[in-house]
Amino acid sequence: MNKIKTIGLLGTGVIGAGWAARALHTGINVVASDIDPKMEDWINEAVENALPSLQSLTEGITLPPKGKLTFTTDPISMSQQVDFIQENIPEVLDIKRKSLKSIAEVTNKEIIISSSTSGFMPTELQQGMTFPERFIVGHPFNPVYLCPLVEIVGGKETSDKVKKIAKIFYESMGMHTLMLRKEVPGHISDRLQEAMWREILHALNDDIATTGELDESIVYGPGLRWSIMGMNQIYMIAGGKGGARHFIEQFGPALKWPWSHLKAPELSNEIIDRFVEGVEAQSQGKSIREMEKIRDECLVAIQKVLSKHNMGAGKTLNEFKKKIESINKKS
Repeated sequence: MNKIKTIGLLGTGVIGAGWAARALHTGINVVASDIDPKMEDWINEAVENALPSLQSLTEGITLPPKGKLTFTTDPISMSQQVDFIQENIPEVLDIKRKSLKSIAEVTNKEIIISSSTSGFMPTELQQGMTFPERFIVGHPFNPVYLCPLVEIVGGKETSDKVKKIAKIFYESMGMHTLMLRKEVPGHISDRLQEAMWREILHALNDDIATTGELDESIVYGPGLRWSIMGMNQIYMIAGGKGGARHFIEQFGPALKWPWSHLKAPELSNEIIDRFVEGVEAQSQGKSIREMEKIRDECLVAIQKVLSKHNMGAGKTLNEFKKKIESINKKS
């Protein structure tokens, strides 16, 4: 498994386009494949839309020449031109498994195949695959070109060598790799997000709050803290002089109180309407592209501030800069 110079994308939706933008910006060629020829315009537009934010985020970092993007409607052709494959097709187990199996059959056993799946476990996906030891889950977060986290998960047949190579590759694109100790449905981050979303849906179902009010409860409070440090460290600070032990002694008993629900409510038409109508009202007529630009500008600003303190995603940005500077000195 030599140095990865070209990444192949199986599927070019929001996540696929995000991978393309990050890879191209950091000097990696991209061969994007999608059975829908209309997605060529989509991915080109998405990459162009992401460029200003990427340039702002990496200002002061001398990156290698931008990678080249090509598009094909033939996934087999894509698989035979690349050094690494990232799958981004819809979250339907049978469709993913079938697509991955067909790609694996025609690719060299040295080519790592990674899935962006947000919930399926790698062991489920590598069943029946040729050379399953080279398969992993590499789960990113939207927007992939600005959010540095990628969860790397191996299945029962995945080799440790493949996980290590994937880690090095993702970090070469400025990402923070979280190596999961074991595979579980939803990995780590999505399990935490889903728990909160279940509570949001219950609040909508019980008419406790609107989507706007629920988002306010996050944006003006805990959400401000989460980009700096995780909930565990925040709770340690909340314990004052007594730290984490005092915090859990004080607030631990509340875990037995019936504050939250364990199961999600049934998705009735009423809940769906409240959710859809609520978030549309919050956007105040702005298009998705306009909302993306606002989100991206804020994400760049947050990471730049964090980099001054070498914390969170800012630490990842600093490490990426050092890595690139080291490469530039050697060349």
